[in-house]
Amino acid sequence: MHKENQPLVFELSKEGRVGYSLSELDVPEVELSSILPTEFIRQEETELPELSELDIMRHYTALSRRNHGVDSGFYPLGSCTMKYNPKINESVARFPGFANIHPLQDEKTVQGALALMYDLQQQLVEITGMDEVTLQPAAGAHGEWTALRMIRAFHEANGDYQRTKVIVPDSAHGTNPASASVAGFNIVTVKSDENGLVDLEDLRKVVGSDTAALMLTNPNTLGLFEEHILEIAEIIHGVGGKVYYDGANLNAVMSKVRPGDMGFDCVHLNLHKTFTGPHGGGGPGSGPVGVKTDMIPFLPKPVLVKTADGYHFDGDRPQSIGRVKPYYGNFGINVRAYTYIRSMGPDGLKAVTENAVINANYMMRRLQPYYELPYDRHCKHEFVLSGSRQKKLGVRTLDIAKRLLDFGYHPPTTYFPLNVEEGLMIEPTETESKETLDAFCDAMIQIAKEAEETPEIVQEAPHTTVIKRLDETRAARHPVLRYVKPTETAEI
Repeated sequence: MHKENQPLVFELSKEGRVGYSLSELDVPEVELSSILPTEFIRQEETELPELSELDIMRHYTALSRRNHGVDSGFYPLGSCTMKYNPKINESVARFPGFANIHPLQDEKTVQGALALMYDLQQQLVEITGMDEVTLQPAAGAHGEWTALRMIRAFHEANGDYQRTKVIVPDSAHGTNPASASVAGFNIVTVKSDENGLVDLEDLRKVVGSDTAALMLTNPNTLGLFEEHILEIAEIIHGVGGKVYYDGANLNAVMSKVRPGDMGFDCVHLNLHKTFTGPHGGGGPGSGPVGVKTDMIPFLPKPVLVKTADGYHFDGDRPQSIGRVKPYYGNFGINVRAYTYIRSMGPDGLKAVTENAVINANYMMRRLQPYYELPYDRHCKHEFVLSGSRQKKLGVRTLDIAKRLLDFGYHPPTTYFPLNVEEGLMIEPTETESKETLDAFCDAMIQIAKEAEETPEIVQEAPHTTVIKRLDETRAARHPVLRYVKPTETAEI
């Protein structure tokens, strides 16, 4: 095990030790000043640690054991679909024909890669019920922004320059109002009703001729299906607005119902979530955007098309919002998503949804006697508990999350959505076994009992981690961003 007081890599350094060897130089030596401006040339030696290869390997292996990922343990991060990434995806992404190509190659030399991208677009068209898809956006929020840019271009093309407002539910993902703001819109909030769904009466009050779009995920952030979605779409379309689907929660309805059939005009998907690309620190994202026919002219260019001569990029799109990412999307993540869809097939994707929903409802009912359940109804892929009962005992949701670290689990999303006091958003996904779900529930139940009997255990957690509880406010405002020798004091 990596001991808490094990020396850091700088402290292991011994002069003269080398962890690498380079072959003899086989090109002429040149003066750096002949190829770089003087101001970019370091004038003194870099103070790097000197270690053997073995020391370096042990150091980074020890650090990796401190990390928590879905390959090492349960990761029920609500709304983020942190599910297992099948290793077949990684193998296919490393095929030389995919891994060793370059985006500036002639299109004729990468027809296989373009065929994969085109097929993936068509598969996402079928899954979402849209009419065309672009793979350019680099991640979910980037997809949101791209879709909103297209919505804006659509309205302006029709002379509707007064459409400056985007409606966002009070339970929405935080990226929704942020993306709308960056895209140049003003944000209007619509309230949730007593069932945790969009309040239709409040929605009718805020729509008008200045409405550009409504941003919505279905099921919503509470894990509840917006059962009035057709009426919601009708209200927005009735005033000339567009309905945008945040695809973060597609894992709950995939192959059961399609956003396009619910009345949505455009959608972004998180291939790094629903379609098992690595997530977070594990790799870049991918946030394809799908649109209905009337918005196709505004897709980012170049657009990948198929002709009698093969696959190529079409840049002749005068109404396009332009390129939103260099080259054409995060290709490696697209390969992983394509592999996942092809290996699962239609029946497999449907089973994903069914198992995700069953897992979430099973956990919700097991934990309901011990935590407040603000919305006591059938959920989809995730559910939100409240730590309000524990708060009355002096134990907050943050304490519960910290205590879970002692059991080896990544905590759920905390204090979100904002309309739930002391919120704990839990999403098990479909990839976890019943044994894992039960073990996590047992830990949560034990924490609830500790809050009643020995609250100080929870309040002072974590107890078993390398780093104990941080002052998170101070860490955020005064981060230590460089190595500090044991004899030094960090500058804050």
